[in-house]
Amino acid sequence: MEEVRKPKNVSVPLKTAEVWTKNYRDDVSSNRPNKKVDSYLVNRETLEKVLELNTSKVRVYVGVNDKKQNTLIFVGAELEEKTAIYRDVFGTDESCVEGEDSDIVFDFSEPNPPGKGDNKSPLN
Repeated sequence: MEEVRKPKNVSVPLKTAEVWTKNYRDDVSSNRPNKKVDSYLVNRETLEKVLELNTSKVRVYVGVNDKKQNTLIFVGAELEEKTAIYRDVFGTDESCVEGEDSDIVFDFSEPNPPGKGDNKSPLN
């Protein structure tokens, strides 16, 4: 089995992040036509709930909500030793009636289109 590498440092220098966010803003590829989002504002509760899953990683999916806005969907992820693939780990909703789908993911992020984020941030 291939060795899974863990990041040595999860910090990114602000100057590097400035370049990355500029690269994103300047991207006019067909992947993002006319629906730019510069950043997402994530509720603390969302982060706390996904961290309560006690997984070694968190996977973030991009989706489109009922309001037709881009949104982020957070799930835990844990390494499956046999395959060396990180598998999604979902929360459960104890309020569900038996037989209903009780797996849940975490959202509550707000997209920030250009001009709607922190205009004093060097990343914006």
